[in-house]
Amino acid sequence: MEQFDKIKVIQHWVNSSDEDFETMITMFDSKRYSWSLFIGHLMLEKLLKAYYVKVIQQYPPYLHNLLRLATEANLEVEENLKLKLITITAFNLNARYDDYKNSFQARCTPIYTREWVEIIKDLRKWIKELIEK
Repeated sequence: MEQFDKIKVIQHWVNSSDEDFETMITMFDSKRYSWSLFIGHLMLEKLLKAYYVKVIQQYPPYLHNLLRLATEANLEVEENLKLKLITITAFNLNARYDDYKNSFQARCTPIYTREWVEIIKDLRKWIKELIEK
């Protein structure tokens, strides 16, 4: 197996996710709600990849599916968490592809987006705590 600096790789993912966190908040504050949720997905993806490196001690897989990343990192995923990860993963696809964009943007009201930003913030805190253990 290729040698790599596990601490450095984890720190890369965490630092990049911290930048995305700030961008998610900026997008929300500027009322770019669908982009806020899209960036929220990226931020969680990066944290899950950092956690994967910590636990599996290999480079993370090229995945965007948060549930799959979590399970491949050996996280226990209860039903409530599973539903959150599936929904947040859809923010990635919905914000990217034109045929999903319009319906996704219509769904991203200030209330809907605020609720999901709060869920994303809670997940961020939880995953960061797991990384730091």
